Amino acid sequence: MDAGRPADVPAPGTARGGLTGPLSAPDDIFVVVNPASGKGRGGRLVRPVLDALTQATGSAAIAHGLSTRAGDEITIAQQAIAQGHRRIVAVGGDGTWSNVGNAILRSGKDVALGLVAGGTGCDLAKSLEVPAQDPAAAARVVAAGHTRAIDVGTVESRYFLNVVGFGFDIAVIEDSWQVRYLRGAPLYLYCAIRQLYRFTGFPVEMAVDGEPGRREDMMMLVIANARVFGGGFRIAPTADLSDGRLDCVVFANMPPRRRLPILLSLLRGRHDTAPEVRFRRAASFKLRFAGPPAYETDGEWNRAGASELTIGIRPAALRVLVPAHA
Repeated sequence: MDAGRPADVPAPGTARGGLTGPLSAPDDIFVVVNPASGKGRGGRLVRPVLDALTQATGSAAIAHGLSTRAGDEITIAQQAIAQGHRRIVAVGGDGTWSNVGNAILRSGKDVALGLVAGGTGCDLAKSLEVPAQDPAAAARVVAAGHTRAIDVGTVESRYFLNVVGFGFDIAVIEDSWQVRYLRGAPLYLYCAIRQLYRFTGFPVEMAVDGEPGRREDMMMLVIANARVFGGGFRIAPTADLSDGRLDCVVFANMPPRRRLPILLSLLRGRHDTAPEVRFRRAASFKLRFAGPPAYETDGEWNRAGASELTIGIRPAALRVLVPAHA
């Protein structure tokens, strides 16, 4: 191990996590790619993204790294930050963006996150008006260097950028693992329709900002930092990434015949009128389940380490590269 180098940061030039490219490049941009995202779309974007960034920045070459296993993006981003890169571009979906965001937040460094869509949902970019689906347009945003400081949510030892979700949300994600012929919004919509008739609901006690807890039977619980999730569902239409609070959306458990109208209203962002849905905006939510629940952060499945969870927020904690008008 090199003197003064953190134990988990390899020396420059090593290949842990698929690191490639000129690590000593003068440009401060580094690209983290999840080649498995979007059923392989992330991998196909490597060359287009690097070419677009080279053209937009005028740099001779852009350093980059490819993940080789789940969560590898965190290690690659940590290494890039330790080497002095200050704009980390994540190519993947919301899960990849979240992993790279976690690496930045844990580093304590003044590092900005860039977004290029290569995954399934890519919802955070919608709330930030980042043209992430277009590599050339996304590269111009990165090159321009305009940033917006956004809030981040906290759960257990992890940060989330978009949402944390429980219940029906998890059932849909688990169902999506079995579907090989769809991706993006069609995939989530298809699995959501199937789970309307399969998911049974769950009991949970929730206390908001220190108030006494209330126990109820829910179909879905989403605590949102941003407006959109699940490949295009406007779950929290009035959520603000810079207000220092989270938007909680509770869907009471209901019979299957009521779930389809609710799902359709959710797709249009009009579920706020349904009697089974209620909203609450706060900085802290304490949840108590019958046992350690499965939950998702930014589309990534997790299993909690305990039956009680506290969801919190860190205001203006992460800088994201955005268009000048955003």
